[in-house]
Amino acid sequence: MNWKTERAHGADLDVEEVLGVYRDSGLGERRPVGDRERFTAMLQNANLILACRVEGRLVGIARSISDFSYVTYLSDIAVVRDYQRSGIGRALIEATGQEAPGAKIVLLSAPAATDYYPHIGFTQHGSAWVLSP
Repeated sequence: MNWKTERAHGADLDVEEVLGVYRDSGLGERRPVGDRERFTAMLQNANLILACRVEGRLVGIARSISDFSYVTYLSDIAVVRDYQRSGIGRALIEATGQEAPGAKIVLLSAPAATDYYPHIGFTQHGSAWVLSP
């Protein structure tokens, strides 16, 4: 399989196509995919988005907020189920790191992925806190 990762701008992405990736990846269960306005704002306000396409089809996305110096918060990484375990997730994370090479990457793991991140070099941090609106 041949894929291509590239930097994208949220305002330029087709929201329906991105929503399809979130739904088909399982991440849609934990994101507001039913609220198109909010989801569109999530894309438009992220300042670092990497997209992965196979034969023109969007199959993966990494959505981040970064200062490009100290920290990149990788808020979403989604790969459609048919392409999971093919290396696309790792490639998206690596491409995210290449965009901000001096910054550490921080993420909150989906419950089903907690065993994946140590496998690719992440270390667990025990003091993350969440304050929901």
